[in-house]
Amino acid sequence: MSSLRDGTTIERTPTAALPVIKPLLGWRVLVPRGGKWGDGIAAQLRSFGAQPVIAPLINFARPEEPELLTAALGRLREGHYDWLLATSATTVDVLVGHGVRPPDTTRIAAVGETTAQALQLAGYRVDFVPSDHSARGLLREWPGGAGLRALLPQSEIADQSLLQGLLERGVDAEFVAAYRTVGVNAPAEVIADVAGRRIRAILVSSGSVARQIAAQFSPLPSEAVVVCIGPRTAFDARAAGLTVHRIAEERSSSSLVRALAEYAMDPDDAHPPVIT
Repeated sequence: MSSLRDGTTIERTPTAALPVIKPLLGWRVLVPRGGKWGDGIAAQLRSFGAQPVIAPLINFARPEEPELLTAALGRLREGHYDWLLATSATTVDVLVGHGVRPPDTTRIAAVGETTAQALQLAGYRVDFVPSDHSARGLLREWPGGAGLRALLPQSEIADQSLLQGLLERGVDAEFVAAYRTVGVNAPAEVIADVAGRRIRAILVSSGSVARQIAAQFSPLPSEAVVVCIGPRTAFDARAAGLTVHRIAEERSSSSLVRALAEYAMDPDDAHPPVIT
């Protein structure tokens, strides 16, 4: 084992032929969501040498008016909509939980790689994923044209920019609250570890997570590195009072972990190379 001048640790294979870079060796990283997403992030962090600390800060509950969701999903099942727009893996969980299978006449768009993978794993066909994995990218690349009906099931507190953008493009878009996002208190030992500078980085996967981090851990130690999944989440994190050190280029778990690894290798680089 050896180190680069910036402190990055390099391990060698048994044959000493190829170096294995572990830029996060010794880093304890807070993963603020559990489930499959949290487990997947944790595995990727370990591959870079980090020690993940999984502490879910949000959970999901039934919407305040479930009858509106039931009615909208009934129309979806009957083929009323030309498009179903899924913006999160949680939306996919809601569809699965209600046993909804849109007919073949309804096309499905996914915002982001994680959402697309969740749809495919659940057996749904994915017809469109914007190259820019964001609501902004979907609007810019919208393939449906005007005059079509689209259903947009999201969190009750979801940003409405996607809905408004679709309406402005002449799409008959309908928002329905599919779930509520609720805060979860972090374990006392995790709060103590953050305050005691024993957690070196925090991954921020949504605006809701950012607000919980600000509420439960503020003031963050100046050494705590905050990495956000995409510009919208970074905007929400800054609005919550957090200092953002790096932004993942894509809304995917792999991009989020890469962004942290790139920061660890060169924290002063404003335009880091992509780690593959």
